[in-house]
Amino acid sequence: MEPIKLLTEAFQMPKTHPPYSPEFRRQMVDLVRAGRDPSDLAREFEPTAQSISHWVAQADRQEGRREEKGGGLSAAERDELARLRRENKQLRLERDILSRAAAWFARETGTIPSGSSSS
Repeated sequence: MEPIKLLTEAFQMPKTHPPYSPEFRRQMVDLVRAGRDPSDLAREFEPTAQSISHWVAQADRQEGRREEKGGGLSAAERDELARLRRENKQLRLERDILSRAAAWFARETGTIPSGSSSS
């Protein structure tokens, strides 16, 4: 059974690295922005050049320096859009309530006969 044990050891997946700290990522982003090449940083430190480039792109999007794929929005713009959508939904609800209340009061005061629609 010795050959089976060797085969299972040969095909084990490599251990994953724990996530890099936000401070470490920020330092890598700052070094790239200062002119260092992600490939050089990858050789000097542990993360891959692709990871470092991804961190730079992510930081650029968060800071509004770069648009997301497909003409996306910055984080501030996404927050504002979500807030405006909530506000718009609330205003529609209030308008509908006021419209129904106005129709009810008009029927109660006899301004508009019951069951008829003037619209």
